[in-house]
Amino acid sequence: MVLDYTVMAVYIIGILGVGYWGMRRSASKSDYLVAGRRLGTFMYSGALSAIVLGGASTVGGIGLGYTHGLSGAWLVVAIGLGILVLSAFFAKRIVKLKVYTVTEMLDLRYGGSSGLISGLVMFLYTLMLTVTSTLAYATIFHVLFGMPNFWGIVLGGAVVVTYSVMGGMWSITLTDVVQFVIKTIGILLLLLPIAIVNAGGFSGMGERLADSFFSPWSIGGATIITYIVVYTLGLLIGQDIWQRVFTAKTPRISTIGGIASGIYCLIYAVAGALIGMAVRVLYPTLANPDEAFATIVQDVLPPGIRGLVLAAALAAMMSTASGALIASATVLTSDIVPRLKALFIPGSRTASASVGASGGHPEGAGIAGYRLTTLILGVAVIVIASAVTSVVGALTIAYNILVGGLFVAILGGLLWKRGTRSGALASILVGTATVIITMFITGILANEPIYFGLGSSLVTFIVVSLMTRPTDDVIMTEWSRRLKISDRTEANEIIDLPVR
Repeated sequence: MVLDYTVMAVYIIGILGVGYWGMRRSASKSDYLVAGRRLGTFMYSGALSAIVLGGASTVGGIGLGYTHGLSGAWLVVAIGLGILVLSAFFAKRIVKLKVYTVTEMLDLRYGGSSGLISGLVMFLYTLMLTVTSTLAYATIFHVLFGMPNFWGIVLGGAVVVTYSVMGGMWSITLTDVVQFVIKTIGILLLLLPIAIVNAGGFSGMGERLADSFFSPWSIGGATIITYIVVYTLGLLIGQDIWQRVFTAKTPRISTIGGIASGIYCLIYAVAGALIGMAVRVLYPTLANPDEAFATIVQDVLPPGIRGLVLAAALAAMMSTASGALIASATVLTSDIVPRLKALFIPGSRTASASVGASGGHPEGAGIAGYRLTTLILGVAVIVIASAVTSVVGALTIAYNILVGGLFVAILGGLLWKRGTRSGALASILVGTATVIITMFITGILANEPIYFGLGSSLVTFIVVSLMTRPTDDVIMTEWSRRLKISDRTEANEIIDLPVR
């Protein structure tokens, strides 16, 4: 185990070192929140892959493969499909808008300020997503050190919070690229072939597993559809994902790099399911499917390789956690706090108002406030994760709230010119309330909350939009002007147009 400890120690120290290097490159708000909007194709694609493939995709994906076989890949496949659709159809538009948050996009598209309501919904989503990935740290440190869950969460959380606070998106991007490489080597190139060989190869797995394990549909059509609705649609609108898209140097890079990331996710999905199937052959009576990953790593892999694979899993969890943490801090600082001040302190101005008055985002503004917010939220996440036990439950709550509350307002704004601010606000309120109430009635893991939330949100958006005045021509002109910027224009050449 000494060699495993050494590998993990080198990994953690290296990640902190990369985070410190990122801190030295973060001199402005743009650097801290969107890595200066200057990532090339490889860095963009690697960082995007790292953030979407976290603990749920790795530990959870292997667990689903253990239970359902090849069809257990559908959760991660749904994530990959979301990245592909986002990159092929929407990423160029998102980059051209030159905003920092999804809420700023809503304000730009509909006019006025919808930031408090949409910001609260997005904040709940990003916070719960951070909690989900933080929960998974405990698995790795328990396998490696025999550490209790609480201290595993504290140790992993402390590392993520430290490098996130230091350099923001630059630190996170640099560490995510490193983690992407480690994850590819550890999970795809080492654990996958070793697990299959130890299970007797594909022929041995075929002899010892039921035919249902090799069917892509055995998990059930209803579950597959729900995965696509929740995760594919969720990937289209999440602040953590959009904030990655904002980092692309050009709209073209956001498309090409994103499609490459989506394909990588599909490969990762199948790999996780196959590893889970191999574990089922070797250990057919595990009480908890989520222990499949830890079990094969602990019992089958040789020293050194075991440490590298555990580092790969830890990389997956840390990537998602850090991305969601910086997204949560961005939403709280940019969207919620300024609007609460405007609501309770007379004469205070919202972020949107300030932007509109100045003619652009304060790129050179100090980033101390963002660092402090990231630190406070990081500590809060560690506390919450210590009290939550279900990774899948936390992830489901996050995506149900996100998709049920915001999907219609965001995609409606991108695709339907007749959508209005009143329609968007009403759809957010109705969709979010419906999701929360239905989760209380049917249970967190039920399929009904997301469908009821989406349906009620869509009907509300259409009806209220048609009953209210169309969005002002000045607002729509501003919106159209940003979207017409040439695809070849680099991010730092796109002027920050005022939000009115």
